Amino acid sequence: MEFCPSVKNILLLDSEGKRIAVKYYSDDWPTNNAKEAFEKAVFNKTQKTNARTEAEIAMFENNIVVYKFVQDLHFYVTGGEDENEIILATVLQGFFDAVGILLRGNVDKKEALENLDLILLCIDEIVDGGIVLETDANSIAIKVASNSVDAGAPLSEQTISQALATAREHLARSLLK
Repeated sequence: MEFCPSVKNILLLDSEGKRIAVKYYSDDWPTNNAKEAFEKAVFNKTQKTNARTEAEIAMFENNIVVYKFVQDLHFYVTGGEDENEIILATVLQGFFDAVGILLRGNVDKKEALENLDLILLCIDEIVDGGIVLETDANSIAIKVASNSVDAGAPLSEQTISQALATAREHLARSLLK
């Protein structure tokens, strides 16, 4: 297990340091107050940096924090001090790009809150129990989009990809009968 790339948390905060979507995989922060204090401290340390064009890396409380900002959203991925920064940056970029795909390029706080379910599914597709599963944004977005299809919606109200996923699901069910 120690050879698998691992992540301690993934954070998506707004421009004031408030939570939008967070997921912790480590017991380093046992209480909700400890988690919120960590989020506030990381935000305060990084808010004045210019991490808009590419990811920045910082050491913070014996953790490596990789972060990137877009409009009023702040994306963070935290790993242990011995974790590979390139892997953490790849996880961050995968998360960042997948959210961009899922939100159709309109990446801001309002859109993120309206599509919070997709963002949480996105986090779950990237990391499970702290272990990195996927970093390719297109693969993540496809998996999330196929999981979020409302199979009960009429085909006229579904996008092409959702309609194909629904058709694939119906075909699979009919073949398994």
